[in-house]
Amino acid sequence: MSIQLRRRDFVSQLGAATAGAIAAGYSSTALGYQANETINIACIGTGGRCRRLMQSLVKIPGVKITGVCDVWDTHLEVGKALADEKAFATKRYQDVLKRKDVDAVLIATPDHWHVPITVAACDAGKDVYVEKPLTHDLSEGQAVINAQNRNRRIVQVGMQQRSMPHIQKAREILQSGALGNIHKVHLTWNRNTPRTSSRNIDINASTVDWKTFLGSAKDQPFDAYRFRHWRWFWDFGGGIFTDLMVHWIDVVHWLLDLDHPAEASSIGDWFMAQDLWETPDTVQTILRYPEQSVQAYFEGTFSNARNGAMVEFMGDNATLYIDRGRYEIHPERKKKIEYSEWVLGSGPRGADFYDQPDGELVHLTNWVECMRSRKTPTAPAEAGVSSASAAHLSNLALRRSQTVKWQA
Repeated sequence: MSIQLRRRDFVSQLGAATAGAIAAGYSSTALGYQANETINIACIGTGGRCRRLMQSLVKIPGVKITGVCDVWDTHLEVGKALADEKAFATKRYQDVLKRKDVDAVLIATPDHWHVPITVAACDAGKDVYVEKPLTHDLSEGQAVINAQNRNRRIVQVGMQQRSMPHIQKAREILQSGALGNIHKVHLTWNRNTPRTSSRNIDINASTVDWKTFLGSAKDQPFDAYRFRHWRWFWDFGGGIFTDLMVHWIDVVHWLLDLDHPAEASSIGDWFMAQDLWETPDTVQTILRYPEQSVQAYFEGTFSNARNGAMVEFMGDNATLYIDRGRYEIHPERKKKIEYSEWVLGSGPRGADFYDQPDGELVHLTNWVECMRSRKTPTAPAEAGVSSASAAHLSNLALRRSQTVKWQA
C-alpha cells in the first residue's frame, strides 16, 4: 500500500488543527488563555535559526511577537523587522523576563545559554520554546526539569520532528509490533556543504555585548569567527552530535520509549575544518541500550551527503525508514508485511528540510495550543534532557577516546 498526502490536504489538516484549538475556547485563568486572547511572545537570540522560527510563528493566529533580544546590534535590528511594529528591543534577556506584557519567550541562543534562560523564564512565570539541544552539559538536566514543573510552565523543546504527522504515524506503526523486534537503529546527518570559511569575518566588536555572549564560558577575547560559528566550539556548542544527531536520537528515544544510553563509543576527525573548529567535522558513535536490547549507530559529516538526514529502525520483520518528508516500510524477505509509504514532502530522500510538512509551524502550533490548554506539549523538558544526554555521552566518549558509561 502506498499513501501520498497532497499539499493542499496537509495544509487543510494543519489549518483545521490550529483553528480547532482556538475554537475550543479555553477558560482564562492564571494558567491559560481564552481563544480571543493574544499571547505576547518575546524572542531571545534573533540569529538565523530564530528568524526562521519567527517567520512560522507569525502565521499562527492569536500570537504577537512583542519583543526581541540579542547581544549583536545587527541581529537585533533584523529580528525587530520580523516582530510587531511596536515591539521593544533589548540586549539583556533579564529585561525581557521582567516585563509583565510578555507571556512567553522563544529562546534560540547558543547552547550554553539554553538552560540558564529557560530556568529564569520559568521562574519569572513565562512559558518557553527553547531550541535544541536543551542542555549544554549532563549536569543541567534536573535543574531545567525542576524549573518547568515547580512553576507549571509549558516548555517546548525545538525537536520539531515529534510534531510532524508522518513521524507520529510511524510511531503508531512501530509500537504496534508490526516491524517485529527492533535491535538496531541507523541514524545519519550527512551534508556536502561548505561549513568552513576564513577566520577573517568583519564584525565591529563594539556592536556585540561579548561579555554577555560568553556567559558561563571562560573569559576570552572577542573572536568574530567563534561568535558566528559557535556550534563548533566546546564553550558554546557541541558539534555534530548536539547540533544534528539530537534530532534523530530524540525520534529513536520517542518511538522506542528509551531514556538515555548506557554507554557510548565515538570517533571523530577534521577533514574540512582542521585548525578552524574544536569539534570534528566527521563523526561516528555507537550507543548501547542493553536493557532494551537496542544498539543505535549515528554517522555525520560535511564532506558527503549520501543517506542525508534519516533514521532506519531495523526490525526482524521490516525496516522503517523516516526522513523529514516521508516514511517507508521495507519488508524483510519472506515476511508477511507489504511495502508501504507516506510521502509528504516533494524533495529528495534524506533532505534536511521540507516545505511540507513545515516542521517549525506544526511544532510551534502545538506549543501555542498547549499554552492555551495547559496540556503537556509534544517535546517537554524531560524529552529535551533525554535526547541531549545521548549527544553529551557521545561527546564525552569522543573527547576521552574511550567507551563512556552512563553514571546516574
